Amino acid sequence: MKIHSIEDIEQLFLDAGHVAYAGEGINQLEHALQCGQLAEQAGASASLITAAFLHDIGHMLNPKGDTPSARGIDDQHQFIASHQLKSLFRQDVVAPVHLHVLGKRALCAIEVEYYGSLSPDSKRSMALQGGPLSTRELEKFLAMPYADDAMALRRWDDLAKTPNRQTPALDHFLQIARSVCVTHSGLNQ
Repeated sequence: MKIHSIEDIEQLFLDAGHVAYAGEGINQLEHALQCGQLAEQAGASASLITAAFLHDIGHMLNPKGDTPSARGIDDQHQFIASHQLKSLFRQDVVAPVHLHVLGKRALCAIEVEYYGSLSPDSKRSMALQGGPLSTRELEKFLAMPYADDAMALRRWDDLAKTPNRQTPALDHFLQIARSVCVTHSGLNQ
């Protein structure tokens, strides 16, 4: 599936949002809604709320099936997602999505206790993604635009795995996404 509009994003969640989120006891839609909610509660910008809401859509778009990390495969979902979103959004949405895996690797390099807080699947996928950043990699990452947003997104990502959590509905976050969409094809007309 190609993402050309907000309606395509909505359809993706309707078609694949029920897919389990890597053994976390929630599904892809619940995870996305929880991430968006946490960003909103933190007072994030509409762009960063949208990034939090959409950061893992690459899991639903990848052809590798459910929980590829359990089979030793890095699905590179961050690249799939950012590639699909770049025609609809500015870098303040796309870059945190693209960088959120590096954000996890950076946080593991910065905070010793952070790794211990990760879920089993996050630990498994991090090993496939290269492990904690080296000192040189960390310096390079921290100098990137949107590195702080990527690390904030990653913290919400870690917390957005609560079964049966009450969240705003899908349409709430689609409306926020529409507000920062840069193409008319993304607008509900």
